[in-house]
Amino acid sequence: MCLLKGKCDIKTDKNMKGVLCWCSLLFVICLLGEIKADNDGVYIVYMGSAATSRNSYNLLLTSLEERKSMAVLHNYKNSFLGFAAHLTKKEADDIARKPGVVSVFPDPVLQLHTTRSWDFLKYHSGVELDSKHSAKYNISSSNAASDIIIGIMDTGIWPESESFSDEGFGPIPSKWKGTCMKSDDFKTADCNRKLIGARYYTAGGGLTSPRDHNGHGTHTASTAAGNTVHNASYYGLAIGSAKGGFPGSRIASYRVCGPRGCKGSNILAAFDDAIEDGVDVLSLSLGSSPGYGPNFHRDPIAIGSFHATEKGITVVCSAGNDGPRKGSVVNVAPWILTVAASSIDRDFQADIALGDKTVIKGGGINFGELEKSPIYRLLYGITAKGNLTTYDEVDARNCIPRALDRDKVKGNIILCESTKGMYSTKQKLAGVKRLGAIGMVYVNDNARSVASSTGSFPMATVNRKDGQKIIHYAKQERNPTATILATVSVTEYKPAPVVAYFSARGPSFATKDILKPDVAAPGVAILAAWPDKDSVVKLTGKKPPHFYILSGTSMACPHVSGLAAMIKSQHPNWSPSAIKSAIMTTATQTNNMKKPITTNTGSLATPYDFGAGEVISSPLQPGLVYETETIHYLHFLCSIGYNINTIKQIASKVPPDFACHTNPNQNLISNMNYPSIAISKFIGKQIIISRTVTNVENSDTVYTASVEAPHGLKVTVTPHKLEFKKNKNKLTYQVSFRSDGGLIDDNFGAITWSNDRYRVRSPFVVRSK
Repeated sequence: MCLLKGKCDIKTDKNMKGVLCWCSLLFVICLLGEIKADNDGVYIVYMGSAATSRNSYNLLLTSLEERKSMAVLHNYKNSFLGFAAHLTKKEADDIARKPGVVSVFPDPVLQLHTTRSWDFLKYHSGVELDSKHSAKYNISSSNAASDIIIGIMDTGIWPESESFSDEGFGPIPSKWKGTCMKSDDFKTADCNRKLIGARYYTAGGGLTSPRDHNGHGTHTASTAAGNTVHNASYYGLAIGSAKGGFPGSRIASYRVCGPRGCKGSNILAAFDDAIEDGVDVLSLSLGSSPGYGPNFHRDPIAIGSFHATEKGITVVCSAGNDGPRKGSVVNVAPWILTVAASSIDRDFQADIALGDKTVIKGGGINFGELEKSPIYRLLYGITAKGNLTTYDEVDARNCIPRALDRDKVKGNIILCESTKGMYSTKQKLAGVKRLGAIGMVYVNDNARSVASSTGSFPMATVNRKDGQKIIHYAKQERNPTATILATVSVTEYKPAPVVAYFSARGPSFATKDILKPDVAAPGVAILAAWPDKDSVVKLTGKKPPHFYILSGTSMACPHVSGLAAMIKSQHPNWSPSAIKSAIMTTATQTNNMKKPITTNTGSLATPYDFGAGEVISSPLQPGLVYETETIHYLHFLCSIGYNINTIKQIASKVPPDFACHTNPNQNLISNMNYPSIAISKFIGKQIIISRTVTNVENSDTVYTASVEAPHGLKVTVTPHKLEFKKNKNKLTYQVSFRSDGGLIDDNFGAITWSNDRYRVRSPFVVRSK
């Protein structure tokens, strides 16, 4: 499936009703953006913090005003400074040498990366809250209106959706300084007390309205903060009460993406506005291609999120859809909360009934109307091979377009494999439909694990094991017959969660000493709000749906954004790192069979797959939190090669006595006060890592450490117990890692602090490379 090629989500096309991927187009656009790096075009000039670089910024803009060749598209002037402009390569090089300029880089094009999901998280977590603490944190009123604002940077929003009704909401929070921009198809009145702001960015990206004609932004916004909508479904599938992670949130939409992708200059402009507007959480289901860094000063999301975090805004980003390739995770800056994707306990089953009375439980979403009895001829692709010598039997088995004979295919159900990867599922589906097939059975493990819609065309996907059964039947039977039933939703499916095959994996390309992704959340077949005038996903003869089903880390990200907003509402003074810590240290590593979470291949999931684990629905009682302060991020920048002068330009507040270590080593990053631990280039000699935890319950208590360590690695925690007093809520401990040799590759484990109420778990990875 093309989902492997980029940050795309599964969608439906009205003509071939197959898997429509934006990946190829966006991948080409991204490559073109990188190819243009040495040419004239739009460049971003980044000048660091508004608190440190204002004079240099004003002087530079004044000196450039008379250059007619320079057309400024964006001015970044609130929390950070800079601009985006049309420049020649020479002009860009000249500006890069000016005082106060941190970096100048070509404007990159970044890529876009429900009902059952929240119910699943709630009961799957197995967390029981006693009445005292439930009352204290007002957990039962998470649907109540609050003044927490989630900013969504995406493709815009469809304001008419019931998910964004403002019924029950009070006045717009006084802290809100944003606006609701007008356009030909979007009125100021389209905003309300729920959807309090909507912006779009015309310069460079060609966007003309805050309105979402794509659906992606509406889907993510409702997943994060949509109201509870009863009897929501996609034409009867996944029926239930759709709701966001924190329905009481207000929403501010920032349209930064259009048909050609998400321009970095627009993303920076949205960060600049959102910080000034007064949002509490920012949710970005988009990112660059893997390996874009580690130049964080050239990554629009890393730049914008750093300044947002400095201002107390929690930034949540998708990990990317380039999995299961190792090292494919993006949005890896330590100040970002990075989210991988997992499945929930709902499966979309499209059964295949064979003529020998065997029934195979296939997958996918189809609303076909074939007879329930297996009366249709089942034709294996190889049997339908055409006469062209250009194509061989392998091509025919894989239903490569033009490899099949029209007269043989017409009127039959075609059985196709996926052992040859030249063509996408979409192309194969379009091919068999064009030849007159009445149905398609597709053998593909990945397609079976992630349901996509083929509309009214009967198609079912099966894994390799079940596919072999059908292939054997089709080859051995003289007159093989079958039928494909319409899809039904099945809940309490096991095992769940499972890490999605497309979800990007660690380790981080930028530094192996920060563990990414941070957590996993539901991102497979998520039902959420959809533009009600979208004819692409509409079934013939029916009204457009108000909800649609998508998969991707794009869908996982807003789940965590909603949780972050819920925590912020209960703990308004918590920092972004405290919120991140609460979500990470309360995550679970077990599935609904009470066994360790696995990947879609059945292998045990590791922290490179799901970070600290699968989020739970109410991480409001973490007990202890790891607070990562701005100064820790500054030392991180030192460790990856930034000099002190550049760091002073980037950060708004740098202590007068701050200095980069004169003899930096790999352990400086590992010693960042992060909720997880990563150590690279470990040769067995003792390495000691420090962490500081804060008791957020403000009561006398004692925590005891326990260690999960792989064979051959000796891990010791000192002290073994932490005794907190009301006047002493911060304590530091050390972890010693030592081996007598023999460790290779990646070694995973965890350190857990427990008392009689809380369990605070931090994963670790020790790498030999």
